[in-house]
Amino acid sequence: MATLIDGKRISQEIKDELKEKVSALKEQGKEIGMAVIQVGNDPASTVYVGNKKKACAYIGIRSESYELPEETTEEELIELIEKLNQDDRIHGILVQLPVPKHINEDKVIKAISPNKDVDGFHPQSVGALSIGQKGFVSCTPAGIIQLLKRSNIEIEGKECVVIGRSNIVGKPMALLLLRENGTVTVTHSKTKNLKEVCKRADILVVAIGKPKMIDASYVKEGAVVIDVGIHRNENNKLCGDVDFESVEPIASAITPVPGGVGPMTIAMLMNNCVEAALM
Repeated sequence: MATLIDGKRISQEIKDELKEKVSALKEQGKEIGMAVIQVGNDPASTVYVGNKKKACAYIGIRSESYELPEETTEEELIELIEKLNQDDRIHGILVQLPVPKHINEDKVIKAISPNKDVDGFHPQSVGALSIGQKGFVSCTPAGIIQLLKRSNIEIEGKECVVIGRSNIVGKPMALLLLRENGTVTVTHSKTKNLKEVCKRADILVVAIGKPKMIDASYVKEGAVVIDVGIHRNENNKLCGDVDFESVEPIASAITPVPGGVGPMTIAMLMNNCVEAALM
């Protein structure tokens, strides 16, 4: 039976640590501010934005919310970002993705000042990560590293396999595991013999975007399995990219869905915002 890696508990620990930090900064007269921009009213985005605002309120970060109509132009959005870049009271700027089709996501990401890029998506942040320099790291992979470390799971010297090569999870995840001295293989839809490659992993990070695709046949006995996916199954219940029932008996540790990786993303976003204020 695998140990359950409890993302809810660990994310709460991080938020409590940040709350203390923020409170100490307030005593020194420094208030931290984050701007959250949402264009249109995609229901999933609205839920995420609500959760981010709640986390800000809990930690003591002042959040400014910009809910813009669907028909907002790219120029108007970039103009707002540039205004926030200049605002000293705002330390982090977050544009909730996806943006409507008529807006170029890439341009929006590049418009945010790298010093306020708390999502870690700006090319400068990504470049800094790839050459081992200081910069903001994409929140989900950063959260996974914290899950492993705070669960006393050794990364150094371990065979780490990442399934998925997205800019938001797969690629930064591989770089962070390398930074921790793991031996890293990145797999994707064109990888041959995927099962054999996955079965080598001491630590398997699954971010493939297909419900319950990874079952016990992909997993080595005693491996640590991190499930980044989140979907609704035919009964409208949340599930991940990993077939939990099949994998849990043979893994040594596993993240559940929900309550594993998900809560960590917001905790690390808050962490990045506090770091931005200390720069």
